[in-house]
Amino acid sequence: MRRLGICGAVVALLAAVMWTAPKSAAPGGSRRVLAAESGLKFFRGNLHTHTLWSDGDDYPEMVAQWYRDQGYDFLSYTDHNTLQVGDKWIDVQKSAGGEEAYQKLKTAFPSDWIKERKSPEGRLEVRLKTFAQVSTEIARPGKFLLIPGEEISDRYGGLPLHMNATNLKEVLPPLGGDSVYEVLQRNTDALVAQRERTGQPMLIHLNHPNFGYAVRAEDLMRVRGENFFEVYNGHPGVHNRGNREHPGTERLWDVILAKRLTELRLPVMYGLATDDGHNYHNREGKSSKPGRGWVMVLARELTPAALIASLEQGQFYSSSGVSLKSVVSSAEGLEVEVAPQAGCTYSIQFIGTRRGFPPEGKPVLDEAGKEVWATADYSEKIGEVFQVVEGVRANYKFGPDDLYVRAVVTSSKLHPDPSARGEFERAWCQPVRGPAAVNPE
Repeated sequence: MRRLGICGAVVALLAAVMWTAPKSAAPGGSRRVLAAESGLKFFRGNLHTHTLWSDGDDYPEMVAQWYRDQGYDFLSYTDHNTLQVGDKWIDVQKSAGGEEAYQKLKTAFPSDWIKERKSPEGRLEVRLKTFAQVSTEIARPGKFLLIPGEEISDRYGGLPLHMNATNLKEVLPPLGGDSVYEVLQRNTDALVAQRERTGQPMLIHLNHPNFGYAVRAEDLMRVRGENFFEVYNGHPGVHNRGNREHPGTERLWDVILAKRLTELRLPVMYGLATDDGHNYHNREGKSSKPGRGWVMVLARELTPAALIASLEQGQFYSSSGVSLKSVVSSAEGLEVEVAPQAGCTYSIQFIGTRRGFPPEGKPVLDEAGKEVWATADYSEKIGEVFQVVEGVRANYKFGPDDLYVRAVVTSSKLHPDPSARGEFERAWCQPVRGPAAVNPE
């Protein structure tokens, strides 16, 4: 086992100190209202986006313009293992966007914006714009914000382990490790160290845990300083729903919450929705198009610091189409009100776990009786549906044994561009600690 050493231990300690600060409403705590009032506003944003700087198929300025024109308030670029800085030229014809992306760029921007040259072989190349250039051109103070980020793309063995870092100053190279848990912890510690050294607000989250079925609940639940994961990712290849041997992301969420709020004494894990946009030209087949999932962050101003502070406090909800008017959490429970669309009906589920659940899981076996790399099979007492309300308003009252409760709102409207067949539009409220939750260390 690779040892982290004294420096690694110090960084891990900093992670515990810095990142256990987020608090959700708990018994005896104040009433918290997630609603656009008292000078606060919901800002819609996507925290997972790719461009031609890595494996997206469009130019960064075109991607930013798409999100701005679709009514988003903020966007974080998260190309693989890179920040959009420096000098990078691409071969137009060999690039993922090809001639189509190039012609759209020429139509949208004047010729003096686009920098072209011929390669030694006579091929047309275009210089990609940097983050600073695109932000100056596309962003609008108080109206549309671009945030630098990176998808730290690591692995353990053959398992892909990807984490998104938001609002970085410097690129974070993947650090590897001797287990899935160690890879996640080492990369988390690196972000915490950069945040501490620079004083710049930053955020890290786990991407698509079921991509390659790489991350088990048992791996993620133990990571300190990492309090966010993607409960919904719009890429069609990330298996949000799981399969026969692997649980879906919502089941992972409940197992993680139950363990963190009891034996691990760690903060709640928050669930993000992202679109993981790669494909911007309406290509046929299983493409990863933009606009499938996003977060609605309640903040006073549209700045990276304000958005990250609200995310860390759980002052947001995640959506693939459903809008919420308010979410109220208190020592008594959780209230949800939908901002309905005409012609739609809504089902509001309150899901949670109570004290005294069976803590041990059973290994998952394949048809031949061999153990599968998968989250263990835990009791149905973890992630129970406590209450279901049909309508646009619902209220759940805590019982004395409740560890946490979270709400999921499902619309009768099918997602217009789903990542998987049969998806309905949904919204995910963040978990609220109940009377029986153990305080974080």
